[in-house]
Amino acid sequence: MPTGSCDTRLFEDVAYTMLVVENVTKRYGNWTALDSVGFTLQPGEIVGLLGPNGSGKTTLLRIISTYFLPQQGTVLVNGLDVRKDPVAVRRLIGYLPESNILYENMRVDLFLRFVGEAKGLTGDVLEERLLWVRDHCELAPLLNKKCGECSRGMRQRVAFAAALLSDPPILLLDEPTAGLDPLQSVAFRQLLHSLAANRVILFSSHLMAEVAATTQRVLLLHNGRLLADAPLTDDLRQAEKLEAFFLGTIRAKQADPSTA
Repeated sequence: MPTGSCDTRLFEDVAYTMLVVENVTKRYGNWTALDSVGFTLQPGEIVGLLGPNGSGKTTLLRIISTYFLPQQGTVLVNGLDVRKDPVAVRRLIGYLPESNILYENMRVDLFLRFVGEAKGLTGDVLEERLLWVRDHCELAPLLNKKCGECSRGMRQRVAFAAALLSDPPILLLDEPTAGLDPLQSVAFRQLLHSLAANRVILFSSHLMAEVAATTQRVLLLHNGRLLADAPLTDDLRQAEKLEAFFLGTIRAKQADPSTA
């Protein structure tokens, strides 16, 4: 994936986008998936959402994307409430879910065109964006393949391209490097860093090495609670040190539930 950002912003009216999550709680029956989670994100950082499987990462991203609504709390995207203005919020978000869903029998080029049109892109703007994602997500060899013929890593690149098509100011990425080989993962990180200056990027993963290599700040979720919101300083840049911080924070919480 070559580096570089798009010269044409599709959301020039969005001068400064913030993502605000306030006391968000989500329950599934008797199970609390998120418990009073809150934080604020601003453009310029790639923020890692770190936690073990079942910690609430995917549920949180789905709430921000308006796929789910919280039982309690508020999510504001550029001042828009996800409850009151879900359609307007979706226009500002590019979302890469953990399990990307592609139309198996549709060619990659036609799938991306379909997604672009569904996002309201037309004419020269659509053509420009299709060329941009083709080049920056290295899709040229895949365009004439059916989505169902693509490998897992290829499918991830197609899904990421779809999330980028509208040049959104907010990117929500759930396990985005799943299925990518080491070279593809490095190229993905380079592209992500090139996009960060004008965007809010929330990157979910349970892989310490990916978070350490990609992000500048870490949100640590465990059992639906936000246990830490910390800058990723140089001493945490190594996966084993980040893992020690992760485990130490969880153990401290278990030893003293009043912390966090």
